[in-house]
Amino acid sequence: MKTFLDCWPCFLKQTLDACRMITDDVTIHRRVLKQVLQRINEWSFEQSPPQMGREIHRIIREETGNPDPYREVKDSYNRFALELLPKLRKRVENSTNSFETAVRLAIAGNIMDLALIDPVCEKLVLETIEDTLTRVLSVNHIEDLRQSISGATSILYLGDNAGEIVLDRLLLELMPLQKVTFVVRGSPVINDATIEDAEKAGLKEFVSVMDNGTDIPGTVRAYWSACPKVLDVWDLRELLASID
Repeated sequence: MKTFLDCWPCFLKQTLDACRMITDDVTIHRRVLKQVLQRINEWSFEQSPPQMGREIHRIIREETGNPDPYREVKDSYNRFALELLPKLRKRVENSTNSFETAVRLAIAGNIMDLALIDPVCEKLVLETIEDTLTRVLSVNHIEDLRQSISGATSILYLGDNAGEIVLDRLLLELMPLQKVTFVVRGSPVINDATIEDAEKAGLKEFVSVMDNGTDIPGTVRAYWSACPKVLDVWDLRELLASID
């Protein structure tokens, strides 16, 4: 994945949004934006957007003195998703294909990504859940996924955002948990899930959770500090999230 000029407006919007979450001081906003603009101008376009995002959000955290600008938002979506969980679990249990329903709900959770969609609101999340449960998947390997899970000796499940990982619980509950390692970010970046979020989402109560040792808003293998040996890696966002 390379970076294109089209990524620049998104980088700057993320910067300003994060700064405004922390402070109303326009002087700080201006200072951070100037630093980000200068840094962007120095970067190679061979770097991926997540790699650039890591540097941008490091600048934001350092200049504002806030180690986790999205903490309040992450807590809000964790709570919201946990409130939905009992009803969504019943929908999984009562559906004709529980596994597919759980996969679709895990896909729907991707809407809770503040790096891609702004504004995200509870209404949009609810609409996305209903839409994802009924739409035809343009890429559908659900049965392949089921078979691979059944035959796997170990499974690495890549978590993404706070709130979203609560919906992942519904799929995890249908997997052989003794084989699963659930991975979150090593430290805060945007609204990506960390160990703290995994605890709040209740994941650590029933599945092995580890962090990937990075503050990159994504998964870049070259930067992982540690990772269990795995034979089967499934990233639902990449595999199934394309919906007509």
